[in-house]
Amino acid sequence: MKSSPALYYRIASVLLVLFAVGHTLGFLQTDPQWGVDSLVASMRSIHFHVLGSNRTYWDFFAGFGFFVTAFLLFAAVLAWQLGGLSRETLRLLPVITWALAITFVVNTVLSVMYFFIFPIIFSVLITVCLILAAWLAGK
Repeated sequence: MKSSPALYYRIASVLLVLFAVGHTLGFLQTDPQWGVDSLVASMRSIHFHVLGSNRTYWDFFAGFGFFVTAFLLFAAVLAWQLGGLSRETLRLLPVITWALAITFVVNTVLSVMYFFIFPIIFSVLITVCLILAAWLAGK
């Protein structure tokens, strides 16, 4: 059986949705064993004005977390759509196919530098799928 870009894009898409769900369910969670309760309380309670809005640092933290979720879901949709294109059409889109793959190479590096095992595993698997798909699309 020949490998096709479609298979790898569809696998990446499913992994991206799972990653987005896990990220959304997890990034707002804290464990009392971490000893960050007072820090989180400060992030939620200290308000400041920025460009006409009253915000907390927690608002920024949560907002950027939800941005990540939105972009993971966008990447899932994009990967799914790329998986539905013919190899001939994909061959005409190297900037898109490789930009998506390279973005996840960067995400993998950032996951290794700043996060823990689950985001690292998801990032590596997604990156491998996207690189294989982009490479096969260009053949």
